[in-house]
Amino acid sequence: MKKIELLAPAGDMECLKAAFKFGADAVYIGGPFMQLRAAVKGFSLTGIKEAVEYAHSLNKKLYVTVNSYAKGYEFADIGNYAKELYSVGVDAIIVSDLGVISYLRKEVPDLEIHVSTQANCQNSEAARVYYSMGVKRVVLAREMTLNEIKSFAKEIPNDLEIEAFVHGAMCMSYSGRCFISSYLTGKSGNRGECTQPCRWQYHLVEQTRPNEFFPIEESEKGTTILSSRDMKCIDFIDELIDAGITSFKIEGRMKSPYYVATVVNAYRHAIDKTAPIELLSAELDCVSHRPYSSGFYFGELERYTPDDDMAYKQDKIFAGIVKSYENGRATLELRNFFSEGDVFEIVSPNSIGLSFTVTNMADSKGERITYAPHPTELITIDCPYPLTEGDILRKR
Repeated sequence: MKKIELLAPAGDMECLKAAFKFGADAVYIGGPFMQLRAAVKGFSLTGIKEAVEYAHSLNKKLYVTVNSYAKGYEFADIGNYAKELYSVGVDAIIVSDLGVISYLRKEVPDLEIHVSTQANCQNSEAARVYYSMGVKRVVLAREMTLNEIKSFAKEIPNDLEIEAFVHGAMCMSYSGRCFISSYLTGKSGNRGECTQPCRWQYHLVEQTRPNEFFPIEESEKGTTILSSRDMKCIDFIDELIDAGITSFKIEGRMKSPYYVATVVNAYRHAIDKTAPIELLSAELDCVSHRPYSSGFYFGELERYTPDDDMAYKQDKIFAGIVKSYENGRATLELRNFFSEGDVFEIVSPNSIGLSFTVTNMADSKGERITYAPHPTELITIDCPYPLTEGDILRKR
């Protein structure tokens, strides 16, 4: 049986370190060029080098997204960029554009390439073409069912790896290849510039009454009728493994360290079978998310019927990150307001389901306090459970 890789997203070093601490085998990041999160600057080349060194110190891997569709004039820059990524030790790059794959195989033949889900590979004929070009892994199109994946896995070379998304946001368009943003704003999602118009609020306008706007009722928080449900696959993790998938990918390079830690932790325990699935599934309700679905794995994506259920949900609040623990006292960096008497839950790779009541609070000067209102402030509290640096505390 092939080893299963848990692949996590990271938008900065804090998220990257959280991903590895909580059990990721590999992390994917965006760099300064050709990534599909162009509105937010990715890691600099210096930052990528630091990230690679940190990953390799843990015997883990780092991948960089180079998955924007390329313009003709960009190829020389793409080649130079790929050479820089190879020189700092990046384990693989994730690429969408067929031309970029062909070009980089000649320019940097030893740099491992994974085909992005944006390429929409969903049949073995396409996979074998990529394989003949030297591609090591295919990230499957999100529209594939489990039965289709099983057939796909049997028809491709044994050493061509299969990666698939198991958790996070899904674009409403075909494998993310959306034109709505380009049409409405002139900013192309295929170039990393998506303005996310699927999440805007919309009204109806009657043709003869151009200045009268009629709301499409959905909830008090707005109307986002084009916005998809999020994917959650933890409840059928064994079926994904049986289908032949060897890398489980979590979406979310724009997410917080708390999100990354919580989701990675749950899937790590699920893959390793070290906690009940029911408990781990409930863990995923503790981060901000849209209503969950199983994606297309069992056929047609769950149809949405308008109700008040499409707003973002989150059962718990990220309170702080543990910086140290000694003699029954935890020092944490505050992320959200909390008070004495609040109930904290511990998010740790070493335990699931532990909680305690906040008591004996003190600020960074050691002075007694009963509430903590200032983000990034260092607070100490009593804690009956031994914690390690990087563990997360959340508030009920």
